[in-house]
Parts: sequence; C-alpha cells; structure tokens
Amino acid sequence: MHTDNQSPVVIYESADTTVEVRLDTDQETVWLNLQQLADLFGRDKSVISRHLKNTFRDAELDREAVVAKNATTAADGKTYQVDYYNLDAIISVGYRVSSSRATRFRQWATRTLRQHLTQGWTLNRQRFETNARELEAAMALVRKAAQSPALDTTCGRGLVDIVTRYAQTFLLLQRYDEGLLTEPQAQPGGRLPSLFEARTALDALKADLMARGEATDLFARDRGEGLDSLLGNLDQSVFGEPAYPTVESKAAHLLYFVVKNHPFSDGNKRSAAYLFVDFLHRNGRLMTTAGDPVINDVGLAALTLLVAESNPANKETMIRLIMNMLAGAR
Repeated sequence: MHTDNQSPVVIYESADTTVEVRLDTDQETVWLNLQQLADLFGRDKSVISRHLKNTFRDAELDREAVVAKNATTAADGKTYQVDYYNLDAIISVGYRVSSSRATRFRQWATRTLRQHLTQGWTLNRQRFETNARELEAAMALVRKAAQSPALDTTCGRGLVDIVTRYAQTFLLLQRYDEGLLTEPQAQPGGRLPSLFEARTALDALKADLMARGEATDLFARDRGEGLDSLLGNLDQSVFGEPAYPTVESKAAHLLYFVVKNHPFSDGNKRSAAYLFVDFLHRNGRLMTTAGDPVINDVGLAALTLLVAESNPANKETMIRLIMNMLAGAR
C-alpha cells in the first residue's frame, strides 16, 4: 500500500497538541507517521512503536491493511520512505495509551472525513451535471443536423439515431455508477389497478403462458393476501398526501415490490414485469410522444433481473433508476 502525495493535509488541534493529518477520502481514513502518533498521544516514539508491535503481534490488526509507505522529504533535503498508520491503528494505540485522547481524535477525524467526502461528492456532482448538460446540448445539435437533407445516407442517419437515442441512457447509467441519481421531475398522479383488475390481467397472462407450455398452474397464484396488501400500500396516503405521488414512483415501486416481496407462488419476476407494463399502459405512459415504446422486451427483462439481484440496501437507488428511465422517456 502507499498513500497519495496529493492527499489533503489538515490540522488537528486539541488543548495540548497540534498535529498535521493526511486525509485519504478514497479509503475514508486518515494517516499519521510514528512521530505524529507520538505527538498526538504525548508519548515517546519508542513507546508508540512498542504498542504498534504488540497490536500486530496479538493479531488485533493486520499490518498490511493499516500501514502504508509514503515518500517524505526530510530536513536534510533527502527523500525517505516513511511508514504511515491509518485510523484503525491510531485508535488501537490510543486505547493502549490514552483512550480519552483516542476518542477525541476519532470524533474529530470522523467529522473531518465526512465534511471532505460530502464536499467532494458535491463538487463531483456539479462537474458531472455540467458535463451532462453540455452533452445533452450537443445531442440536440446532432438531432437537428439529422434532419438536414445533406445527411441522406441510411448509414449516416442510422448512426445519428443511435447516438441521440442512447445518449440519455449513457448519462443515466453513469449517474447510477457514480451514485448521483436523484428523483426526476415526474408526472403527478397515476391510477393503480384494483385487485380485481390486476388479478384479471394476470389470469389472462397465465392462460396464454400455459397454452404455450411456458407456465404451470402455480404461476401467479396468490400467496395469502400479498398482492392485495401490496396494491393497498402503493395507494396509501401519509398525512393526507399520496405516499407515492407520481406515475413514475408508483410504477417503480410496483415493479420493485412484486419482485422482492414474492406475493405469488411462482413467476414473481414475470408477473412484476407484466403488472409494470400494464400500469404504464393504463396511464398512457407505455409509449413516448414520438411513438416509441418506453422500454422494449429486452430492456424490461434486464431491468427486472437487476431489481431481483439488487441488494435491499440499495432499494432507493434502484427506485430512482427506474423513475429516471421513465421520466426521460416521455
């Protein structure tokens, strides 16, 4: 391991000491060398070194995981490789030397890291959104150029169509990868099917699939009152306001909950995809204003599988992904 020479350095000050601290926002930790540890805890370097050796000897920490080499220029002008110790090692030594000092330092380090990480996220988001607006503006120009009589070859028009059609998808996936997805501007309202309507639609799908040998009688068979409860939850109000106030939020949660809650004995993913499309159709959102489908069969299958394989801890991210996809395809 090694630390980055460009890592920001901040000053830790307490009532009795001042120490320069190197931040590592990528690994969400801080680094101090042996002398800085001695300054922090008011002990001789030999004492700190002994505690570190005992920490590694007792297998409390893995040396490879908490120690990093960093090139440091000394007073004599020469560059030396110096060992730096991360926050886990600092706190471990602190408990062996002075836990109150370690606690104060941990609180300070956590607070400082959080501030830097938040600021970095904000700056990254601002930079990304600026780039996204520039790309979208460029795509608008490309789209306009595509109407030019000069671009009359099938190949040329096809390339322009691909670039403009999928530019928004690329932006959406980048936002997803970088954790920058937010809820989009969405269409208020959205009528959910009644239990009878949903059940009738699923029964028709089941009959069709069974006729083709692609499902058994277990397909979409209710497990208790799972579907009724699910639809009721989606239609509930909180303090007089709809809990899911837009077409996009209702559609996204409908797909997610049917996949994840398993209200049927079999065929939950297929049922979820069908109810998702059925809901969009009922609310006039299955096709874009240009007459293209909001999502094709391959995309729907991929999205449903993505929801199925997603970690429940990432639920809100998945919901925002689906909502952004729908909002961007009007």
